[in-house]
Amino acid sequence: MPAAVSRTPLPTANPGAGIDYNLFLDCIHCGLCLSACPTYEETKIEPDSPRGRIYLMRSVADGRLPLDEQVRTHLDLCLDCRACESACPSGVQYHKLIEPFRLAMDRMGAEAPGAHATRLAWVQRMVLRHLFPYAGRDRLALTPARLLQWSGLDRLFERLGVFKLLPMSLRQMHDMLPSLKPHYGKLPVTLPPVIDRGLNKRRARVVFFTGCVADAVYPQTNLATIKLLQHNGCEVVIPRSQGCCGALPYHSGDEKQALRFAAQNCNALGFGPDDLGPIDAIITNAAGCGAQLKEYGHLLRGTEFAESGAKLAAKVRDVSEFLMDLGPVKPTHPLRLKATYHDACHLAHGQGVRSQPRALLEMIPELELIPLPESELCCGAAGSYNLTQPEMAERLGERKADRILATGADAVFTGNVGCLMQINRHLKGKRPDLWIAHPVDALWAAYSGERGA
Repeated sequence: MPAAVSRTPLPTANPGAGIDYNLFLDCIHCGLCLSACPTYEETKIEPDSPRGRIYLMRSVADGRLPLDEQVRTHLDLCLDCRACESACPSGVQYHKLIEPFRLAMDRMGAEAPGAHATRLAWVQRMVLRHLFPYAGRDRLALTPARLLQWSGLDRLFERLGVFKLLPMSLRQMHDMLPSLKPHYGKLPVTLPPVIDRGLNKRRARVVFFTGCVADAVYPQTNLATIKLLQHNGCEVVIPRSQGCCGALPYHSGDEKQALRFAAQNCNALGFGPDDLGPIDAIITNAAGCGAQLKEYGHLLRGTEFAESGAKLAAKVRDVSEFLMDLGPVKPTHPLRLKATYHDACHLAHGQGVRSQPRALLEMIPELELIPLPESELCCGAAGSYNLTQPEMAERLGERKADRILATGADAVFTGNVGCLMQINRHLKGKRPDLWIAHPVDALWAAYSGERGA
């Protein structure tokens, strides 16, 4: 990983000091964001709405309101799902307010009353900072869980109540684990296109961003994504030195680590000294990673990597977005299912990608795609939100599970690792037969004729 990325330090006495004040003024207080906000939908309290939080942040920045425990609580409860941005007629860039404001609150000191970092137990801070952002460590840490699942001891321990003896933070993480599949191992740096299905030449050369938690928990989805790209005529490059996109540390208050990861990826993905040759796109299948990568120009502003970050961001595409632009090869194997689709927040609101995953699913023979009520309302995953705000995450997870069950679907698809884990947690006890997967898992099953569990 590169050395610390240098940026001109910002004043810390006022958490709003480093924010462009005009961003506050974009909000006209119309209230159209209220019904789009998951926390406001649950609490019906104005300070738990985007409009209310902007008022709080601006008041603190103006010196009209102290940054006390109550203000921090309302700001910390925000999921940063960006649904308000989709609803806003004035183009308010809410994430450019809430994200730097909360980072500045953390820089003011974890010892301050109500500071964000103090809401995390030490084990949670360790996991968020030193485990989750590293794919190799994640795979190693999941080895005991895999052994328990494969041996059947996991179900036995569940019946005996053994997991209830774990600390709450570890129990939450265990409850979110899906059925873990074997990892695909070490792949070549370059994978050739598959020239068949009517294709007679390479159509594109792409870099695949593997991610960290997603690669450890859902390796079958990464492998399906790579195979889909190959079978659509793409040469796939998988750089060895790529790392976490930086979203997890950034949203848990560690901007320095996020900047280091961003700089590392600028080099690894061909926008530094590591020349990968010409590429058409950087592909990701995780909504949170895609949204973060597309923000590298903004994240790295004022650093020596600003230009590289902007160039990298311009190349990033969600796999569904890329395939629909490319023109996907039609799948031929039927999936006789009623399925529904949940919009991952950082795909729908963060990247504006809504129709493409649905269009890919609708290409699958005999798959019936049925609408999901409140599809764009956050499921409560939101990166590390399950750890920092477990009560609200639980409420939103149950709400999402109820909406999915009401559809009567046999499968639910969504394009983000956090959403998959959250939905799995809230449905596995109610509908253990429900297939919960990424759209690319369904699409690859329709290409190959082999459906994963």
